[in-house]
Amino acid sequence: MSEMDREMQNFSAGPPADGGKTDPDEGTRAQAGWTLVEIMVGIAIVLILMTSVGVVLVGNIYKARQAAARDHIKTFALALDAYLLDCWEYPSREQGLKSLVEKPILSPVPTGWDGPYLQILTIPKDPWGNEYEYAVPGPGGLAYGMRSFGADRVEGGEERNRDIVSWKIDGSD
Repeated sequence: MSEMDREMQNFSAGPPADGGKTDPDEGTRAQAGWTLVEIMVGIAIVLILMTSVGVVLVGNIYKARQAAARDHIKTFALALDAYLLDCWEYPSREQGLKSLVEKPILSPVPTGWDGPYLQILTIPKDPWGNEYEYAVPGPGGLAYGMRSFGADRVEGGEERNRDIVSWKIDGSD
């Protein structure tokens, strides 16, 4: 009998007597699955990983907010310089940063105002929801000064709570 004839005979005979099982131990094995201990270990690993990622993300959120405040102050500084070129002086403290988007109506009203000097129609608040402080003249004999009080919303502070100021905009203290 040829090999093909034997295969045909096995095929036509129907399923094997053992019900089609090819592994003799298959019927005696317990059902496969996860034990409670394995599930608990898996959940613990996932929680540890999530905690680690969460700590890193929170630290990055503070850094991102500080960077956004620095970027706002740099943008205001460029707009103030353009304002100076047109009006021959910086806006007064009373006129404030709002004069970068609207012609001031408070004295001294600039005759050469050619704004708006920003591409936005309102002065944004700092990343912590507060107004930027603007002063003319600025500290240390500077023409102007701007600052955000940072996360703690009070003057001073370190690390996450440090003030973001125009006279130390490069991030140095």
